[in-house]
Amino acid sequence: MADIEDTKNKHRRVMRLVEDSLALEAESAKEAGAVGYMARALVQATMPHSKPKETSFVRENGAFSMAIMAHPKVGLPYGSVPRLLVAYLTTEAVRSKSREIELSDTLSAFMAELGEVPTGGRWGSITRVKEQTKRLFASNIACTYTSDDRDAGVNLAVADSYELWWNPKNPDQASMFTSFVKLGERFFEEVTQNPVPVDLRALKALKKSPMALDTYCWLTYRMSYLSKPTVIPWEALQMQFGAEYKVTRQFKAAFLRHLKAVLLMYPDAHVQPVEHGLELRPSRPHIPKLPKR
Repeated sequence: MADIEDTKNKHRRVMRLVEDSLALEAESAKEAGAVGYMARALVQATMPHSKPKETSFVRENGAFSMAIMAHPKVGLPYGSVPRLLVAYLTTEAVRSKSREIELSDTLSAFMAELGEVPTGGRWGSITRVKEQTKRLFASNIACTYTSDDRDAGVNLAVADSYELWWNPKNPDQASMFTSFVKLGERFFEEVTQNPVPVDLRALKALKKSPMALDTYCWLTYRMSYLSKPTVIPWEALQMQFGAEYKVTRQFKAAFLRHLKAVLLMYPDAHVQPVEHGLELRPSRPHIPKLPKR
C-alpha cells in the first residue's frame, strides 16, 4: 500500500510540473509580471542542499570558488527557502534600486511571496522559512577567482542589518513594527550589477528540489552567453551542484532526475547527457538578457 501511495504522489508531482510548464508556455514571464532575478555569484556556485554540520561551506566552479560562513549560533542557510529568498531579494533590489527592502507585514504574506503555504509544527513551513531567513541574513560570502596569473576576491555580507517582527504562532498577525533587511553594500552591488534573469513561476514550481532550482538558474545563465556546443564534465558539475555526493555516478543519476523537471519548465534548453558529461548547445535563454545599462 505504501508503494502504491508513493507512486500516486510522484504522479501528482509530475502532473503539477506539467501543468505549470503549460502555463509558462501560454504566457511569457514578462506578460505575467513574473520576471525575477537571481544573484550571479549564487548561480555560479551554490548553497548547501541539506543541513551542514559545519559553520562554513565551500563550492567550486573552475577557477571560481565561493565560501559561505555562518554565525556559530545561527548556522548556515540550506535547502530551497534561501534560494527563493535570494531571488526575492535580488528582484526587489533590481526593481527598487535600494539596499533597504521592506518585508511583508505578516509572516503569511512574506511566505506567499516565496510561494510557500504556512503550516505549523516543528517541521512545518512557518518554522523553516523564519529559520532559513535568519540563517541567510546572518551569513557572509567570500568569492575568489584564482588562475596562474591572477588572484582576486570579494567579501559579501548578505545583510548589514535586519529586523524580523513576525509571530510564528500567529503568522497572519501584523506587527506594529516593519520587518526589513538592509543588504550589505557589496552584496547589493553584486545582485544589482550582475543579476541573472529568471522566471519566478519556474522557481516556485521547482521549489521542492534545491538541485532543480540551482540547475534551472544555471542553465538560463549559461544559455545567455553560450556560443558553441560545450560539454561540462560530470566531475565539474558535481563540484558545483552536488559535492555532498561521494560517488560521481550517484550524483549523475540525481542530477539527471532533477534535470527532467527543469526541462519541463525550460523546454528550449538544448542539453543532453553524453559519456563524460552534459552537452550544452546554444539555446534561447529562458528569459532574455537584460539590456545594457
